[in-house]
Amino acid sequence: MIKRYFVRTRSLEEGMRIDQHIKDRLDRTLIARGTYLDQYMIKELQKLGIAGIYVSEGEEDIIPEKKEPPLPPKIQKTIDKERKEDPSKVMLTESVKQRVSTGIQYLYNNTDTGHFANTTTSITNDLMKAINDNSAIAVDISALKTSDEYTFKHSVDVATISMIIAKNMEYSPDDIYSIGIAGLLHDIGKSKVPLEILNKPAKLDDAEFEVMKKHTVFGYEILKEKENFSKSIALAVLQHHEKMNGKGYPLGVSSDKISNFAKILSVADVYDALVTERPYKKGLSQRTAIEIIISMTAELDIDAMKSFLETVILYPVDTNVTLSNGEQARVVKNNKGCALRPTVVSLTTGQLYNLADDVSCANLVIQ
Repeated sequence: MIKRYFVRTRSLEEGMRIDQHIKDRLDRTLIARGTYLDQYMIKELQKLGIAGIYVSEGEEDIIPEKKEPPLPPKIQKTIDKERKEDPSKVMLTESVKQRVSTGIQYLYNNTDTGHFANTTTSITNDLMKAINDNSAIAVDISALKTSDEYTFKHSVDVATISMIIAKNMEYSPDDIYSIGIAGLLHDIGKSKVPLEILNKPAKLDDAEFEVMKKHTVFGYEILKEKENFSKSIALAVLQHHEKMNGKGYPLGVSSDKISNFAKILSVADVYDALVTERPYKKGLSQRTAIEIIISMTAELDIDAMKSFLETVILYPVDTNVTLSNGEQARVVKNNKGCALRPTVVSLTTGQLYNLADDVSCANLVIQ
């Protein structure tokens, strides 16, 4: 049973669960309903002048899940024999997701605040800790969601994916940290784009898109004036839409003039933009997005792309999937660099399908 009641802001305590959305003057969610408050959030509510909020306690009645019937012993034995744990993945707890989401929204709404640098480093520290705590070298791209608001979710996703790509490429901890900051702030220039363009619920026309493209320059100008951010971070923000073939923006430079940080951000940015649903388009499936990434060899850096494909987990081990031959199967192993083609075991026959290396499986795909 859930109990809902009103609490004055000055009486809020850490760990209370908010039962309403807190939004800014632009109707953007600052704190989502269901968030467990921490001291940072309580202070921000007080700064906003909010007199009180609704909180709730208790849980909804849980309906027991239906258990799947056990597999035949022969099939289970094959699964147990062939099963290999996925590499350690980035794990963001709900409290971290909420804290990061609130922090990134604060940054995009307050680019001129004196707390900008401290808030940025606090968020990056959370992401770096999540990566280091379990020696993560992979990312489950279906489990990253931090917010329902596109700009903020996208920023955190790009930062996290970029940091894992950089770690796999054996960048130094300091560089991984800087890439995380660049990922968080890569779209900060959108805070200077007119709202009628930024929030347009339809595809932008050519003139509007030209204005939107300026967000890379706006972001660079915001960061270059702040002493706490290196030139490499600002340059990555400026160049994250440049393409290896010189057909990107804002400068139209080619591979040798694009910073390494920007090359990594570009892969993460393109992937996350493809899978994210917007008011004017449906998000693509993760599989389709990866196929598109693989096809962009003329536009994306090959090394960064290869690292992405080696670190991304599309079908986590123990996931049940449907094969193109109609069989249901269970993923028992992910094959490095082959996100679309793991090793699976048929749940009806127990047959092992190594989709990456077995030529007899060349025409078999996961639907």
